[in-house]
Amino acid sequence: MPVKAFLKLIRIPNLLMIIGTMVLVKYFLFAPFNIAVTLDTFEFFLLVFSMVVLAAAGNIINDIHDVNTDTINKPHKQTIGKEISEPVAYNWFIALNIWGVGIGFYLSNLVGKPSFTALFIIPSALLYLYATQIKRTILVGNLVVSIMVGMIIVMVGIFDLYPAITSQNRDTQRVIFSILIDYGIFGFLVNFLREMVKDQEDIKGDYNAGMQTLPVVLGRERTNKIIFLAALFPIAGVLYYIYEYLYENQLAVAYALFLILGPLLYFLVKITTAKTKKQYHHLSMLLKLILAFGLVSIGLYRFILL
Repeated sequence: MPVKAFLKLIRIPNLLMIIGTMVLVKYFLFAPFNIAVTLDTFEFFLLVFSMVVLAAAGNIINDIHDVNTDTINKPHKQTIGKEISEPVAYNWFIALNIWGVGIGFYLSNLVGKPSFTALFIIPSALLYLYATQIKRTILVGNLVVSIMVGMIIVMVGIFDLYPAITSQNRDTQRVIFSILIDYGIFGFLVNFLREMVKDQEDIKGDYNAGMQTLPVVLGRERTNKIIFLAALFPIAGVLYYIYEYLYENQLAVAYALFLILGPLLYFLVKITTAKTKKQYHHLSMLLKLILAFGLVSIGLYRFILL
């Protein structure tokens, strides 16, 4: 199997974003503030690896069940059936899920929380259900994927921060964990927007496949209005954060204004007139950049709070 085709199949840029986000949380948020943690470097590597392989498995099963729609929507990006056969892809899907859940079982017992294994089993099951059934249901698929994105950030706190809480450090741990929750919500909101925009971009193939996405059911114009309203939530959240936490730090305010809030406002304007596949693709990539810049800001807290 060609390595290049496999990397394309598992969406290597998206997986690198997962790795980068988790590393930022561990070494650029926890470490500078001497936050009590549970996982050593190798154990943290296992947590990251488990998240990456589960996400990769989700990408594979999604492509397997998207062959018909991808033939119309993304013929130049299609891998299954061209460079990698469906049986081979399915074997990789199974293997990656076994690795991800198996490592999750080990880590859950390592931190003394065996029930945390469910945090690996449930995403694995949901990603399969998403690809085979859920994504055909209006908005439900968008919500599932977006929750997964938000949970990637929170998972570091659940496994590294939460088990290390004591009566002495409870307040500090709670503050840091609340920051992770805020970023998880931000990741959820921005990715939810992007999922709806991608549905706009892929409306032709989704319609032919009988999928009940928002644009297929309501049409592009009404969906644009819903996306516009949904975009107000992350904008309001960023404005609140700037006013409540960042206003005394000029560099932090400039970063938030020019790399997050400004692009979100640009998105708000452009979504009202978007009609073509090219325009929606442009907005989808913009949201991906906004999400990336938002996550990178995790590493800036050492300069804001110290």
